[in-house]
Amino acid sequence: MKEPFVGRDEESLWGNSTSVSEFILLGFSSQPKTQLLLFVLFLTIYLATLFGNSLLITLVINDSRLHTPMYFFLANLSFVDIGYTTTTVPQMLVHLFSTKKSIAYTACVAQMYIFLCLGIIECILYAVMAYDRYVAICHPLRYTVIMNRSVCVKIAISSWVSGFLSATIHTGFTMRLPYCSFSEVNHFFCKVPAILKLACADTHLTELVIFVMAGILLLTPLSLILISYVFILEAILRISSAEGKIKAFSTCTSHITVVTLFYGAAMFMYVRPASSYSPERDKTFSLLYNVVSALLNPLIYSLRNKEVKAAVLKMTGKTDH
Repeated sequence: MKEPFVGRDEESLWGNSTSVSEFILLGFSSQPKTQLLLFVLFLTIYLATLFGNSLLITLVINDSRLHTPMYFFLANLSFVDIGYTTTTVPQMLVHLFSTKKSIAYTACVAQMYIFLCLGIIECILYAVMAYDRYVAICHPLRYTVIMNRSVCVKIAISSWVSGFLSATIHTGFTMRLPYCSFSEVNHFFCKVPAILKLACADTHLTELVIFVMAGILLLTPLSLILISYVFILEAILRISSAEGKIKAFSTCTSHITVVTLFYGAAMFMYVRPASSYSPERDKTFSLLYNVVSALLNPLIYSLRNKEVKAAVLKMTGKTDH
């Protein structure tokens, strides 16, 4: 093993030595024509994501009709999605035309931490939004009491704190390992499985801890979502009129769509042994739950929602008929 990088303390931030000062992100393609196509595609998606989520946050803040628990959590989700994509996409765009696609060690740690933190918060928010729909459909008369402003704020704060703490542990176990001179990361950002491949030490314990943590952080919110929808489905089936059933179920379809997309890709990525890691497949699924889901969230919720459409008309000065 090489001697630790000169200028770095023998004990790094995470309690171990490292011999690299930067990582090289290989990204997607080295073909100039393909890079131009990817740049235009990802830039368009990123700008659309920023616009859609920023618009949704603005509408929720400014329109009194959207001052409800569902839209409060949706605004939190939009804020997370903006941070989520901004953590990875701008750097990816720069690297598409850079000769040296490097990222400093500390920047890599920060990117990994922020990405994990926001991803965990998003998982929790999806579970919270499912619970909100459960209360609205199964306990409509008590909805305003159960989901009052104080409770919503406390839930949101708890979600963010949980994300910060979990990401600290997750990142800590990854970066405690020594990383050697071979520093090419076969990904477009600092992703835990890709970084672990570069460790010049036994990674079995770290992989086990990360696997268990990922399972808990993904499956616990997913279990709460599934339980909520079991009760929701039972409540909908008890509604006598077909029109009532359709109306009740339509309030959940947007949430079900984004949860399926996000959790499908995320579970495939994290709840599996590190030995089955495939770089190219990993990049594709990372795009699904990072870039694409962040773009689709505001579109899915706004296109299917009369309140959001009415808020847009109001903001643009048009009357809502």
